Amino acid sequence: MSRLLLGQTLAFTADPFAGPPDDAVRHERRGGVLVDDGRIAAVGAADALRAAHPDATVTDYGEALILPGFVDAHAHYPQTAIIASWGKRLIDWLETYTFPEESRFHDAAYAAQMAETYLDLVTAHGTTTVCTFCTIHPESVTAIFAAAERRGMRLLAGKTAMDRNAPEFLRDTAQSAYDDSKALLQRWHGRGRLSYAVTPRFSPTSTPEQLAAMGALWAEHPDCPMQTHLSEQSDEVAWVADLFPQARDYLDTYEAAGLVGPGALFGHAIHLTPRETARIAETGGALVHCPTSNTFIGSGLFDTARRAAEGHRIGLATDTGGGSSFSMLRTMAAAYEIGQLTGTALHPAQLLWLATAGSARALRLDDRIGTLAPGMEADLCVLDLASTPAIEQAAARADSVWEQVFPTIMMGDDRAVAATWIDGAPTAR
Repeated sequence: MSRLLLGQTLAFTADPFAGPPDDAVRHERRGGVLVDDGRIAAVGAADALRAAHPDATVTDYGEALILPGFVDAHAHYPQTAIIASWGKRLIDWLETYTFPEESRFHDAAYAAQMAETYLDLVTAHGTTTVCTFCTIHPESVTAIFAAAERRGMRLLAGKTAMDRNAPEFLRDTAQSAYDDSKALLQRWHGRGRLSYAVTPRFSPTSTPEQLAAMGALWAEHPDCPMQTHLSEQSDEVAWVADLFPQARDYLDTYEAAGLVGPGALFGHAIHLTPRETARIAETGGALVHCPTSNTFIGSGLFDTARRAAEGHRIGLATDTGGGSSFSMLRTMAAAYEIGQLTGTALHPAQLLWLATAGSARALRLDDRIGTLAPGMEADLCVLDLASTPAIEQAAARADSVWEQVFPTIMMGDDRAVAATWIDGAPTAR
């Protein structure tokens, strides 16, 4: 049975960074999305869709805005319990909070519990696709993939590889990282809506031998994404220079290991050299902007407008738990604030695009998710644009859809999410 969702609809027809943002969007004040067998079958005016599909089951969301589900392009689900931990920069934060918590994920029961908790939290905030790091423990990968599979959720994840500069109880080896990752990849990659991501944490915690092993695995399975961290903090960049004196720069530590190319996802990427910037764009990798994390841990300011103008694929991400929120709305708000500090006021269309189609493009899934169009997977977020008194009074003054939605971007949270649809069905709330 087809299902017809009614409300305002907003569909991207182009990249709003590539031209006037208003020209990149098709907005229906009274629109609809027809869902059939987990796919979007049609998008258009409500009256026309009702007339064309009289037998469809109708869900009317009134003035709410129907969007593609949010796509979180970089997260650490094992850090769910330590989100918003106080007062550390990156390396101290890892040692004080992250590594002790990640050590618990050898316990399959604990990993399963945290996987369910994490997915409950993100779907309540309108997120329908996540790309997440796990821990060194295969149990952590199995837990999150199994939880996502039960929900019919699109998810990318991988076992984190670390063989140095981490507690002994969180180290693997070059060989065990390769063997474990390959076994997990063969079990989960391409199973339903799941994708395996080759996942070296970052160069400081992997020897050149382990990075090379991860590069070899990726070369054997180039349809997988590869996720890691790059140039998050200036002291991290200096540390990499000490650890890899032969490297031209931080990116070169990955490039020498075969970890640069289409499908590469570089989290943060704040302090890049001109060579690194040009090389990532040339090879088709993606930069993933993590604004709440970058401000929370004091990393620096990612210049979204500049990187977009250089032709980069750019995703947006919570980076939980270094990021301080599970909400992509809060993440968009932080991206706007950082844009102001770097000299560019990002348009609401650009913010929404980054959280949907832009992140989907970074993940190379934009042929399946990230926009409202026939044939796309029916992952949807329905936003109540009057979810709190403060938001309601601000939106009531709006003369355009952008003025109406911007207060929700800046002040919204899970209360603004009227519904989340995954694989053509509403999630429990």
